[in-house]
Formats: sequence, C-alpha cells, structure tokens
Amino acid sequence: MTTTTQREAITSSNPLLPMVIIGSLFFIFGFITWLNGALIPFLQIICDLNEIEALFVAFCFYISYVVMALPMSRILDKTGFHQGMVIGLVIVGIGLILFVPAAMSEMFSVFLFAQFILGTGLTILQTASNPYVVRVGPESSAAARIAFMGILNKAAGVLAPALFTVLVLAEFADVSKSSVDALSLTERAETVSQMADRIIMPYVGMAIAIWALAFCLAKVSLPAIDAPEDTDSSATSVLQFPQLVLGVVALFFYVGVEVIAGDTIGLYGSSLGLSGASSLTSYTMAAMVVGYVVGLFLIPKYFSQVQALSGSAALGLVLTTALLFSSDTSTAIAGFLWGWAGVPVIPDSVALIAMLGLSNALCWPTIWPLALAEVGKFTAKASALLIMGLVGGALLPLAYGLLAEATTAKSAYSCLLVGYAYIGWYALIGCKKREW
Repeated sequence: MTTTTQREAITSSNPLLPMVIIGSLFFIFGFITWLNGALIPFLQIICDLNEIEALFVAFCFYISYVVMALPMSRILDKTGFHQGMVIGLVIVGIGLILFVPAAMSEMFSVFLFAQFILGTGLTILQTASNPYVVRVGPESSAAARIAFMGILNKAAGVLAPALFTVLVLAEFADVSKSSVDALSLTERAETVSQMADRIIMPYVGMAIAIWALAFCLAKVSLPAIDAPEDTDSSATSVLQFPQLVLGVVALFFYVGVEVIAGDTIGLYGSSLGLSGASSLTSYTMAAMVVGYVVGLFLIPKYFSQVQALSGSAALGLVLTTALLFSSDTSTAIAGFLWGWAGVPVIPDSVALIAMLGLSNALCWPTIWPLALAEVGKFTAKASALLIMGLVGGALLPLAYGLLAEATTAKSAYSCLLVGYAYIGWYALIGCKKREW
C-alpha cells in the first residue's frame, strides 16, 4: 500500500477518535514525566540525598528508554501498535503502584525501581504513538500535529507539579531540605514519615485511572497504520540513513537539555531558599506550552520545520548565556513577563531556566519528522532508535550534577550550550544528509 493510500484509508475512517486517544496518551506522557520535577526535591528530603543522588530519579526513568526500546519494539511487531499501547498502560500502572511500597519503606532503591518500570511502560507508548502522529497526515505539517500533542503533553506538565504540591505537600508548604536537616533526629523521622505517607493515595489513584484507560483502549478500534514501502531499495539497514542516526543524537541532546530545564529548576530554587520549589517545574512547562502554541499556528505556513528547529537552538544559546550571567536576587524578568498578571515572581536566574522551555518546545516536533524522512519501511525500527535517544534525559542531568558539585549550580548550566549547538547544526546541516 502506498503512503498516500494509507493516509486516505486512515482519514476516511474518522481520524478524530484515534487522535483524541493519542492525545490522551500524550497527556499521560507529560503528567508522569514532569512529575519528576516535583518528585526530585521531594525525594531529596525523604531519602536525605545530595544533588547528584537526587538526579538519579531522572536517570532511572530515562535510562529505561535506551534499555527497553528495542525489546518494546519487538513486542509492537508481535502485537501491533494498538495492543502495544494497552500493554504500555498496564506497565505504567504497575510502576505507579510500586510507589506504595517505596513510600512505606522510604527506600530510595525502591523509588528508583518504580521509576524504571514507569519509563518502561512509557517506552512502548512513545514508540507506538509518535510515528502514528507523524504518518497520519502530510509530512510538511507533521511538526504542527506533534506540536498539538505537545500542548497536551506540556499542559499536563504544568498541572502535574502543581497537583503534587497541593495533594502531597499542602501541609508542608514551608518545608525544605535545609529546614528538615535542621530538625532533631526524632522530629526529622516524624516529618519524613508524614511526607512519605502523603504520596501513597495520589499514586494509587493514578494507577487505577491508568488501568481503567487501558481497559477502555482495549475495547476501542483504531485504524492500522503500516510503514510505507517507498524507500531506497538499496538500503538494508536502518543505520544507513544519516538524517535518522544524526537525529537520534539530536534527540539525545534535546531531551537532556529539556530535562535539565524542567527537573533541576526545583533543585536550583531550593538552593536559593525559595518556598514551593517543587512547583517551579510548572513555569518551565508553561513556557513550553507557549512555544507549542506558536508552532501550531506558524508551522508550516510561515516557518518550515528546519527554520523552527534552528531558531529554537539559537534561542536556547541566547537564554543559556543570559542565565550564566543572571542575578539570583532580582525579579525584574519575571516581573516584566508575568508579574503584572498576578503570577508569583521568581529570581531572574530561575526565570531564565523556566524560559528555556520556550526554546525547547519545538525541538521534539521538528526532529521527529526530519529524522523519519524517507526511511520508509524502516519506520518502526527508526522510531525505536529515536526513542533510545531519550537516554539523554538520563545522562545529561547527571553531567549537570557533576558540574554543579565541581563548580556552582549556575555555572553547570553551561553544559546546555553544547546541546543547543548540536541541535542547531542538525537543523542546518545534519537533517539534510542522505549519504554517509
């Protein structure tokens, strides 16, 4: 079946329902992924962690993508995308319910295991859903479709830390690692136990909701979407496509800089003594939502996918450079951008970390279609490789943590410059390569 015929078959069977279902999955991706931004400073208190140890929360979550991507793609080969999504949701529910014994034992290793299982479930969901969105319509507007999914994803990212703060930390609004460390051993043990208990019911509720969605998804009929056959007949391996392999590296750096911006903002705010540090990720996610909305309306009518990606990289370089020289006390940037609307202001350095969400927003929607261009029948394997690129979210935050320990938390953000520089190179040169 040709690509055109496939797309006509899909759209003729009412694409609204499958896109609503895929949209709900992207919302789940965002909600669970960006809970990490609130979870990291929370577990830093519960398990008495230093900064590098706390970042292992993100490491174990994202390392599952590279460890499990190929095994999950084999499951998809056997079950198809639809049933693969159901299996992924079931696994996510298992990961969520594992937070119950983790909280009861207050053991960091159990929390990390739960994170790995969560990441495993999301691996199969991401591997199935992203190529579906890319292939369901014209290639030139794929970034706009993914941007729409990204709005749902990052809107969940805004909501997740805020809900976590309300449901888990409402009674501990003024608690920080430094304040807990200052307590006596008895008082600290009691406070930590109370905080750990508060996490149980929200995670049980999420697990039940995810399993209910899995049951409903199993009962819904989704149109099949097969990989097109219109590829270079001489290609015998997915690794023969430079735009794909270089795109995996671009995703590695993109996810790394995105996770640093989203997951370390709470740690950085906590180091400055800001109250409610666990909710700071919401600022970064809000910036990403703005970026996605811009992309949705401007791509491809006013900007090509290549122009959007190169512009995002340039903005990331500018914001990172400004961050390195910013003030930790002035709130001028936040006051100018949103203080007039009554939204709480934050120091300039923290505001610039949040604004990195704007530069990150259009990287994922543009890298995927550029990397999958012309891979044809290798789409499934190519998607698995791209998902493996998410390991950047495991490794680059650790690199940031090591730099922060060796220098300062602020100067460690200089590692973002390397990531944005490569993303810019991929947009201008790498994505256009068709031969090694």
